[in-house]
Amino acid sequence: VSGARAVNTSKIMSILGLKKKQPKTFKVKVVTMDAEMEFSCEVKWKGKDLFDLVCRTVGLRETWFFGLRYTVKDTYAWLKPDKRVLDQEVPKDSPITFHFLAKFFPEKVEEELVQEITQHLFFLQVKKQILEEEILCSPEASVLLASYAVQAKYGDYDPNFHKPGFLAQDELLPKRVLMQYQMTADMWEEKITAWYAEHRGIARDEAEMEYLKIAQDLEMYGVSYFAITQNKRDTDLLLGVDAQGLHIYSPNSKLNPNKSFPWSGIRNISYSEKEFTIKPLDKKKDVFKFYSSQLRVNKLILQLCIGNHDLFMRRRKVDSIEVQQMKAQAKEEKARKKMERQILAREKQMREEAERAKEEMERRLFQLQDEARLANEALLRSEETADLLAEKAQIAEEEAKLLAHKAAEAEQERQRLEVTAMKTKEEKRLMEQKMREAEQLAVKLVEQSERRLKEADHLKQDLTEAKDAERRAKQKLLDITKTTYPVPAYSAPPAPPPEASNISYDSTSMRLDFKDPDMKRLSMEIERERLEYMEKSKHLQDQLKELKTEIESLKLEEQQQQPILNYRLYLSS
Repeated sequence: VSGARAVNTSKIMSILGLKKKQPKTFKVKVVTMDAEMEFSCEVKWKGKDLFDLVCRTVGLRETWFFGLRYTVKDTYAWLKPDKRVLDQEVPKDSPITFHFLAKFFPEKVEEELVQEITQHLFFLQVKKQILEEEILCSPEASVLLASYAVQAKYGDYDPNFHKPGFLAQDELLPKRVLMQYQMTADMWEEKITAWYAEHRGIARDEAEMEYLKIAQDLEMYGVSYFAITQNKRDTDLLLGVDAQGLHIYSPNSKLNPNKSFPWSGIRNISYSEKEFTIKPLDKKKDVFKFYSSQLRVNKLILQLCIGNHDLFMRRRKVDSIEVQQMKAQAKEEKARKKMERQILAREKQMREEAERAKEEMERRLFQLQDEARLANEALLRSEETADLLAEKAQIAEEEAKLLAHKAAEAEQERQRLEVTAMKTKEEKRLMEQKMREAEQLAVKLVEQSERRLKEADHLKQDLTEAKDAERRAKQKLLDITKTTYPVPAYSAPPAPPPEASNISYDSTSMRLDFKDPDMKRLSMEIERERLEYMEKSKHLQDQLKELKTEIESLKLEEQQQQPILNYRLYLSS
């Protein structure tokens, strides 16, 4: 019995242990367009429970546009709201990754998108689809869309803040557009900035709405494409599902459909295995059938068709009370935000004006400070100048006194110089007179000298004539003597009679003695007078030279003293 109890206890414990190992929760990661969130979900949760949790977390009320998408093999699927999460073909990873995306697109974004968070999520998703070329658009539209995206991200354009190159790290244009033109990144940035500068004053939500309004007119906006065949062997068609209806495209053209089935013209849509059937509302038209590659794809197509058709019908009915309340609240919120933006704009303008006024006041203050500093420096310079002028005035006064004293001295000197000049003039006149007298005397002396020379010449001539007469007389006397008393040859002359010879001799001697002394005396007197005249003449020439030198020195001194006299006269005047 005890052994049986032990076996039963071990079985019970093993059963209890197995029950404890079974988990009650699982991890989920939800990726939105701008965030990632992780949740711990209960095993029994349905898709709606997880979806509502995500919507509450992000604050979304317009839930009918969105869904949780996950990847299944080579395609994707949307989480079904009425089925448990773990019972669907979700990945077995931990955490399970879901993407919170727009599943259905509005026909007119401005009328249907009410909440700002709804607009923002649509904006991010459409922007990503354009950049990844899931939605094609022209280069011009791409640049315009990029400018609104920049406005939504950076606000109003400010050239002082948004310098060239500020968009270098932002992905704004599709690669197809960048490769289509041979333009540099700076050139594209310049084009985008030109549009961006014109969006001044547009708020973020308004810029995102303008972005969506442009994007909703693109041909591929909101279209989900699927590869289909019109029979089991061909694969040359594309099926497009959007808010307007179903469209059939050629594989090489996703822009212009070959055939369209609007929701208002479709009576029934169904599928059986891989076959899909579209029945038009007009029974006269043929039923359109096509085939997909997988049953899962047909389920996805039908799910999208049902959701888009429901929204299509919903748009054409009166809004529900919930939607009306949401629109009213959104309208009030927009009005409030508009008012806040206006107030903010006024405050910003007032702040800018205040800042400009402040800057102007600071500039004026700096200017006044500079002016005050310059005035102080000028005052200091003025004081220094005043002191210097006072010193100069004192010096000028002293110089004036000195100049007055010098002027008095100059006046005295002028008077003295005038007297001196008068004396000098008188002396000069006297000297000139003396010089003239000396010159006259010199002329007279020259004349006397010439006269004396002439007289000397006459005297010399007379002397010569006298000597010739004497010589002739002596010769005649000798001749007479020889004829009276002949002398014998070679015999001594007889002694003459004493008395006669003595008498004759004496008379001749006397005559000779009388004649020679007079001549010598006369000659000596003439020579002496000539020497005296020459000496006087030389002395007179020396005096004349001294007189001329003195006159010249007086003239030079007068010329040198004249400027000084004039300067002193100028100072005294």
